[in-house]
Amino acid sequence: MSHTLHRRGTVESLKNDFVIFAMSAKGINEIDSNIQLRRFLEIVRQFGPVNLGDMKTGNCFITPEETIITSTKDTSIVHGVFDNREAFIKALKAVKDADLGVSVIVSGLLDATQECCREAGINRNTCETSLGVWGKNELLPDEDILRFSTMCGHGMVAFSLVKKMIEDVKEGRRTIQEAAQEMAKPCQCGVFNPSRAAAMLEEILCLWGIRIA
Repeated sequence: MSHTLHRRGTVESLKNDFVIFAMSAKGINEIDSNIQLRRFLEIVRQFGPVNLGDMKTGNCFITPEETIITSTKDTSIVHGVFDNREAFIKALKAVKDADLGVSVIVSGLLDATQECCREAGINRNTCETSLGVWGKNELLPDEDILRFSTMCGHGMVAFSLVKKMIEDVKEGRRTIQEAAQEMAKPCQCGVFNPSRAAAMLEEILCLWGIRIA
């Protein structure tokens, strides 16, 4: 299953949130796959992703993109995040045409990703979906906080960090963009979407009646 399946929010807030990532299969095509995974990152970077990362090295908000790419290992899982549907489709098509021989996974709203795959000339062969959170849901924070934290599938974006960033923007200590990028940093893999985070911050503050300069 994918760690990118658990993003929460409305259809409207998720409609421009696309993740594409690649990995090799241990014991099958892992040896020397760093070459293909590096090429994957080089291709994806051409189309302007809002985040880029490798679970082994980090994301582009804590590590230079060139370092991420050149440090790719056989065991890496490499990611790109898009907030633009057309750019995402172009990236998908370019990856398909490159025929890298590694597994490629895309994540987003089911209908939207299906349509993007179709336009890129790809036939989807597997579909996975999240069953949500089971257990004592009453112990979870407000939905507003979960919309941010679940953009990191490994739970590295702490609830307290999200609350702090909202408060910082509210008090004028950070801009919306600065707060969104700060939240992106702990997500080692680089699947956090700072563009979506910025839009959600603005929405929350507007609902609170706070005017953002």
